[in-house]
Amino acid sequence: MDRKYMMPLSPMGIIITLIVVLSTMVSRVPLHGDDPRPNIIVVFIDDLGWSDLGCFGNRQANTPAIDRLASEGIAFEQFYVNSPICSPSRVAITTGQYPQRWRITSYLDASQVNRRRGLANWLDPGAPTLARALQRQGYATGHFGKWHMGGQRDVDAAPPISQYGFDVSITNFEGMGPKFLPLTLAPGWEKPRKIWQDAERLGGPHEWSMRSQITTDFMSAAIDFIKASRAADHPFYVNLWPDDVHGPWFPTLEHWRQGVPGLYLSVLQEMDTQLRVLFDLIREDDYLRENTFIVLCSDNGPDPKTFDPATKPLRGCKATLYENGIRSPLIVWGPGFVSPEKQGTRDAKTVVAAFDLVPSLLRLAGIDASTEAPFDGEDMLDALLGHRSIKRSDPLCFSRPPDFKNFGNEKNLPDLAIRKDKWKLLCDDNGGRPQLYDLHADPGETRNVVDQNTELSRVLIDEVLHWKASLQPPVVTNDQPTRSSATNE
Repeated sequence: MDRKYMMPLSPMGIIITLIVVLSTMVSRVPLHGDDPRPNIIVVFIDDLGWSDLGCFGNRQANTPAIDRLASEGIAFEQFYVNSPICSPSRVAITTGQYPQRWRITSYLDASQVNRRRGLANWLDPGAPTLARALQRQGYATGHFGKWHMGGQRDVDAAPPISQYGFDVSITNFEGMGPKFLPLTLAPGWEKPRKIWQDAERLGGPHEWSMRSQITTDFMSAAIDFIKASRAADHPFYVNLWPDDVHGPWFPTLEHWRQGVPGLYLSVLQEMDTQLRVLFDLIREDDYLRENTFIVLCSDNGPDPKTFDPATKPLRGCKATLYENGIRSPLIVWGPGFVSPEKQGTRDAKTVVAAFDLVPSLLRLAGIDASTEAPFDGEDMLDALLGHRSIKRSDPLCFSRPPDFKNFGNEKNLPDLAIRKDKWKLLCDDNGGRPQLYDLHADPGETRNVVDQNTELSRVLIDEVLHWKASLQPPVVTNDQPTRSSATNE
């Protein structure tokens, strides 16, 4: 069965568009022979748990392509995303700032739902972005995959992705502009079925493709973009943000399993197989191998339907502030950049966060981050390249998505968390019900030692409450009703 059913966005059309876009860049940006600036690829996987990859201990999943990336790079075991849920996590890795500053503290939904939860409808395009900073320095910038920072449900007046610094973008059902939309097929169905069809309203063109192969579509477009960037003699920055390991889970019929955990494993393994094509392309090209830096991580913890909590080393799941909600696998790869003696190693000491990637990657590209914006993230490049372990200057702070007081097996969840050195404290918005864990001795957060460390707990409570009070979001203007929902207000 042909997996393509609508073809307004043909592969050849994508290639032609990329070449046209990149050829116009030649006239606006000076070329650099033997350009020393690195190519950068960020693979940001939706709902992938910290221990879901083979290289992070999962004996049920076969993920050889990503595992090989780790065996040739560095795997970081104490990497955190800045929110346990998708939209704010994406804001942090995009801006280098806490997402609370932009009033995005949970997943973006329909406009009335966002208003009820106190959320903006989209990321303000005036926010600093890694893509825009690189674009100004001559990078070709492309986004391929899930966006979810504006343009979802009835929010059809959000800015196009290009306003955030991208020359080219192809997204899914949660973003504006060109997109791939999923067809699903399960055993016993006579033909594929469409899901998220309302996303057609969010700009186009669009193409329907089997969900089991949609990572290939995004990856193929990214490869076309990489080739066009090279032809135009520009370094490239690529976001490849696949969403297929987020529910609903539809592997190919060949690998169909019964039950959500089995379906999730099949989808994860098929995603790994699809990503191998990109990784092999970079690895087998002499220039790309020595001049490309790849970062791979997840946007938040796993969906609780995909695993048995008794089998996981960390507590919690997505939407919670326990470790399995905010800790993510991080793999960096780049033979031309990572210290040779550190390639194939693991860093279990350095505490890194997603918003650190922005100032770190800017320095890798030769850009002074201090001239771009007051980032909350810290420059951790020396650790990412394996030069040295770095101790953070500031603790990491987190807030619970406002609509997830109960989730998974966890009830009456804490509202705030702070990670400082080996200590992790969780509490409510008023500082009540504190929980304190020594993550070096108890990474699974099973022994609350707050009563044995009352002074330390008081200090950490004060710090996280001060952090919460200090985050004053800018006055946003994107609360206006969407074109389609104005008559329903």
